[in-house]
Amino acid sequence: MTHTPDISKLAEDWREARLLYPLYVALAREFVIDMPSCADLEAGVDAPPQESVELARQWFLEMDGRIQVHQLRQFLQTTSLTSDEALRTILVHHLHKAERNDVDRDKIDFLLVQYFSHCAPSRLEDTDVDLEYVAQVLEPALGTVDLTPPAWLKPLEELVQAANRSRGLADLLGSGILDKGRKLKTSAGQKYFEPFAMIAFTRFSFLMRRVFFRLMHQDLNAILDGLRLLEERGVSTLDCRRAQFGADEPTVRLRMICQSWKVMFHAEYSSGQPLRMLVDLRAVVDAALARSAKPGKPASPRAHAAAASAQSGTSSAPEFEVSADHNDPDAKPGRGKNSVT
Repeated sequence: MTHTPDISKLAEDWREARLLYPLYVALAREFVIDMPSCADLEAGVDAPPQESVELARQWFLEMDGRIQVHQLRQFLQTTSLTSDEALRTILVHHLHKAERNDVDRDKIDFLLVQYFSHCAPSRLEDTDVDLEYVAQVLEPALGTVDLTPPAWLKPLEELVQAANRSRGLADLLGSGILDKGRKLKTSAGQKYFEPFAMIAFTRFSFLMRRVFFRLMHQDLNAILDGLRLLEERGVSTLDCRRAQFGADEPTVRLRMICQSWKVMFHAEYSSGQPLRMLVDLRAVVDAALARSAKPGKPASPRAHAAAASAQSGTSSAPEFEVSADHNDPDAKPGRGKNSVT
């Protein structure tokens, strides 16, 4: 019996391939991935034979094997080539893989959050980001999902509430909330790919990203305000060795570094080492404020806490991946703040 190909399926696969091909080519160019082009996709053929569609499928599978998670993350968070349709297509492309490993999970996890962030309104309130709303936004990719929560995912909501109680990045990173979320995700195994689980983890990651950006802005502003106050008190240098700077670091230079961090934390896909430096620099500045307070005028409780923390050594803050527009953590590259990572 001769197998007759599904013409409509071939046409749909080719349409998706033509949509994704420019993204993959641009990504390969950015990260110097040496991969021969796909001839018919390169030529923009409208109606190729089945053999060409199969060759295109193999081309994408090979490219997926070469693309690292951090490369996909960095590219999609900084390129202007993405659209709702393109993000949905690349997400569905990964979801439809017959076999999925930990790398596939990490890619899908990122793509879910990126697609949700791209589609959701830019001024969406945290209280509106419930499971029903996330499922609604992700429905074009995941379909209709039963929202009966399994017991093993209950800790996610507790972690979100704990994160919202954090007073600064040091609190958030020191609490282990992010690590607990990662461990729950990695320990899920194939259960992660259950539709409800993907919705729940998308919500968790989106809200964690928002908490991170709020606290990051808060810490940067506190450092800048503290440096200004120290200069008014006649302090012009700080011992910043715990933050991996010099023993006599000029406050003017520290202010310039903080201003550059405001841009860098939004422009780069990852900020592990600078993030640790930010947390430690906040502790250094708060401790200096406590020491330089006028006699008889008590320092703030936050400064006392920072001074105690400053004596305990270098922070062990883990790497946390972030990316967003300069002021809005939910804005997308090339689209501006009013369109809604």
